[in-house]
Amino acid sequence: MIAELVSSALGLALYLNTLSADFCYDDSRAIKTNQDLLPETPWTHIFYNDFWGTLLTHSGSHKSYRPLCTLSFRLNHAIGGLNPWSYHLVNILLHATVTGLFTSFSKILLGDGYWTFMAGLMFASHPIHTEAVAGIVGRADVGASLFFLLSLLCYIKHCSTRGYSARTWGWFLGTGLCAGCSMLWKEQGVTVLAVSAVYDVFVFHRLKMKQILPTLYKGKNLSLFLSISLLTFWGTSLLGARLYWMGNKPPSFSNSDNPAADSDSLLARTLTFFYLPTKNLWLLLCPDTLSFDWSMDAVPLLKTVCDWRNLHTVALYVGLLLLAYYGLKSPSMDRECNEKFVSNGKQNANGHSCHSDVECRNSEIKPSFASKVENGIKNNVSQRTQLPSTENIVVLSLSLLIIPFVPATNLFFYVGFVIAERVLYIPSMGFCLLITVGARALYVKVQKRFLKSLIFYATATLIVFYGLKTAIRNGDWQNEEMLYRSGIKVNPAKAWGNLGNVLKSQSKISEAESAYRNALYYRSNMADMLYNLGLLLQENSRFSEALHYYKLAIGSRPTLASAYLNTGIILMNQGKTEEARRTFLKCSEIPDENLKDPHAHKSSVTSCLYNLGKLYHEQGRYEDALSVYKEAIQKMPRQFAPQSLYNMMGEAYMRLSKFPEAEYWYMESLRSKTDHIPAHLTYGKLLALTGRKSEAEKFFLKAIELDPTKGNCYMHYGQFLLEEARLIEAAEMAKKAAELDSSEFDVVFNAAHMLRQASLNEAAEKYYDLAARLRPNYPAALMNLGAILHLNGRLQKAEANYLRALQLKPDDVITQSNLRKLWNIMEKQGLKTSNT
Repeated sequence: MIAELVSSALGLALYLNTLSADFCYDDSRAIKTNQDLLPETPWTHIFYNDFWGTLLTHSGSHKSYRPLCTLSFRLNHAIGGLNPWSYHLVNILLHATVTGLFTSFSKILLGDGYWTFMAGLMFASHPIHTEAVAGIVGRADVGASLFFLLSLLCYIKHCSTRGYSARTWGWFLGTGLCAGCSMLWKEQGVTVLAVSAVYDVFVFHRLKMKQILPTLYKGKNLSLFLSISLLTFWGTSLLGARLYWMGNKPPSFSNSDNPAADSDSLLARTLTFFYLPTKNLWLLLCPDTLSFDWSMDAVPLLKTVCDWRNLHTVALYVGLLLLAYYGLKSPSMDRECNEKFVSNGKQNANGHSCHSDVECRNSEIKPSFASKVENGIKNNVSQRTQLPSTENIVVLSLSLLIIPFVPATNLFFYVGFVIAERVLYIPSMGFCLLITVGARALYVKVQKRFLKSLIFYATATLIVFYGLKTAIRNGDWQNEEMLYRSGIKVNPAKAWGNLGNVLKSQSKISEAESAYRNALYYRSNMADMLYNLGLLLQENSRFSEALHYYKLAIGSRPTLASAYLNTGIILMNQGKTEEARRTFLKCSEIPDENLKDPHAHKSSVTSCLYNLGKLYHEQGRYEDALSVYKEAIQKMPRQFAPQSLYNMMGEAYMRLSKFPEAEYWYMESLRSKTDHIPAHLTYGKLLALTGRKSEAEKFFLKAIELDPTKGNCYMHYGQFLLEEARLIEAAEMAKKAAELDSSEFDVVFNAAHMLRQASLNEAAEKYYDLAARLRPNYPAALMNLGAILHLNGRLQKAEANYLRALQLKPDDVITQSNLRKLWNIMEKQGLKTSNT
């Protein structure tokens, strides 16, 4: 128990500094934007959606079905909202628990001594666990490991009680249930059933390869045959149910997620897939270089047999074959009968004498624990309780290392990653056992005390180095900026791109732009990076450059709806309405099939339709606008905020004088967002138009109360006051609006209108002049400035503005008429005009 507690304490202590860490990398999509975590979403949706909140049967789903992990996130969200502290705490506690269970499991194999302690400490401190523990989405791997070990421990109990206690099938039931739970945390959890079978055959029954088939064929051990058959049946059932639930289709991934899978060369695919386990094993053995992401070109493809990395591949598989041969060669019982048993570096007989040759031969198909019959009653009496031999543990360690990793090898289906450090969380158990039992075997074999001490302290030093590396790596996971900077060496394209997003959120615009350009230097066709750079440029009013990068993004990924959306918005603002219309229409027709994030795609498509409706609205095509708005409502995803869309529906109906329908949609807008200011203003206008003046004024005042700094609210209220002939109040509202939004042309221009209608011509002149400076090439602004100057007696300035307006719009009748009147006055006053 001390070993378990100390190992768990170390696992807990090493990760305490991650409690202050922020959400990082995949946490955003799995937690911050996952609708399945929200209380208004029925919790049953979790069992129909994948880990990222996408319907499991959708063509773009990742097919990662982990409902128990998502449920734990939902509980975190219900208790602490989006405070990352509570999420990290759960991850750390899970890791500490798994460490304790692994140490208990090691004790069954290694005995109660310092080698068990070493195995537990090594697992607790291994740096490869950092991503799984410090990264919140890694909880899937840690949770799966928890039930993986519980299932394995239940099966060990089943083996030790089989044949003399009815409770043995209770333990087997626990094995099956925990295996199912492990799979519902993460897919690879189901592999515990295969590891359990290996334990039963090679550790508990101590069979060798040549003994397995004769034993099963001749029926020498029916209980073993029954257990293995049930494990196979349950494993097949779980996998079948899993495949059926995800729509009987494997997931599809982009070529950047797994470049080898997308390679046209069979040789490159084969060599690369054989090499990747070598790279993973090296990360377990020497986790010097770790990264948050190993996709794209982080591991270059092996394209020829002359690639020197093939030597690593050969070395790995030769080494594994040698270890397997060592563990599965002639029965180890021969040696056990000739020497005393070794446990944790000490020779002992475990309180039992050696067996005779006859006993050795007869024991080949007997379990390590047997029962004794006394007076016709079976009692739980252990005939021999010696620990498994080194060979037995090597076989089990290899199975723990290899079998849980098999789903990540691309052997049965392509996976969406090249290397994923968190996937190694369960296989690291086999690695830690293998290193520990290897060190123990060397320790026992050498005779000199100096060499024994050297082996022991070398193992302890390895654990210390692992712990130090874990502490350092945890620092990288404190925030996204540090995490992405640490990954530049391994995956520069992905790291620079993600770093650009972080720098942009920190308002470090020039640094963010440099980061995006660095990412594109390494991989020029990354649609997301092209889009992000375009968005950055658009937000900084560099519209022509932004359009260039949006078009490149669309060329790289024609289904990128957000790029179409922003392209259309820029074109619309530039007055290129027909081109904007075609862009919005094309975006609205893009299906969401095989898209990684269909929710985000649907949101962009809905926004495109909303902006297309606004375009029709501004052109006076209100029926067309309504048709587009209705299509947007039909395509709108759950997470889309609909208040603006509903408000524009009300606006279109009001322009068509369909007041009941307009009122309905205004109310829908306010129901979806009670503090939506535009809906308060537009509904107030409708109420005023239909004679409900006092109600209208309440809505205008409520809008001002919601945001007293918004000039648009004062402008609308001022217009209402003007219509009510409350001229002084209207003038005050107009001045307030123009002061607050002095850079907004519409607010300033309308404020000037109201001041003019209130006969406050001097004030009106000030704001007409400001409006003309905001839009110096807008004919209406120049004409109105000329008119107010005309009224205020500044005739020559008035003439100059009229003439400028006519240059921009020569056929404007009102400007021409005003200019003739002005010339008549100037001629009467003897002033020189441009006409004379």
